[in-house]
Amino acid sequence: MSVRVLIADDQAMVRTGFRLILEAEPDIEVAGEAADGEAAVSQARELRPDVTLMDIRMPRIDGIQATRLLAGPDVPEPMRVVVVTTYDEDENVYSALRAGACGFLLKDAGPRLLVEAVRAAADGESLVSPSITTRLLARFAQAAATAKAPAEPLTGREREVVRAVARGLTNAEICAELVISLSTVKTHLNGIQRKLGVRNRTEIAIWAWESRLVG
Repeated sequence: MSVRVLIADDQAMVRTGFRLILEAEPDIEVAGEAADGEAAVSQARELRPDVTLMDIRMPRIDGIQATRLLAGPDVPEPMRVVVVTTYDEDENVYSALRAGACGFLLKDAGPRLLVEAVRAAADGESLVSPSITTRLLARFAQAAATAKAPAEPLTGREREVVRAVARGLTNAEICAELVISLSTVKTHLNGIQRKLGVRNRTEIAIWAWESRLVG
């Protein structure tokens, strides 16, 4: 089954470029395009794509607010949004992930990373441009006072999985590093989400950074 993608960007050339890259992949199809944030929210709610690629600077409402409306903490059925932008200012990255984005990619990251980010989001994982990962860690670590305690203590193995997620490892990479099966990784992730009261691996990573489990 194909991964269905909505492309939201106010530049027609960017939308066309993304469409050409994505539709060259046999397992990805572009379900629609939007030229502003309001249209992105409307189309995403109507089409229910597997992944929405969201630009930040768009007319009517910006990509951060659009992301919050589709994937924010108050959304009952959050969608998977990857923010793709020209600008890698720390505030943009921080705001996008806080708004519920499951990934953050720079437009100059190249076709391979764009496709990887879409597949990662569709699989419930996340991808952040490598060039901004270390700065991102530092930014979330500064907010350590806001990290909430888990409802139940994490086990030692769960803490290892949390650290691995915060370092950007995929489920397959966690399997290899910790020498455990894929089903065990998924079981640990489910338990971690329940204990932390979070909904996805990006929020697990944010909790880890804010709690200074990684640095």
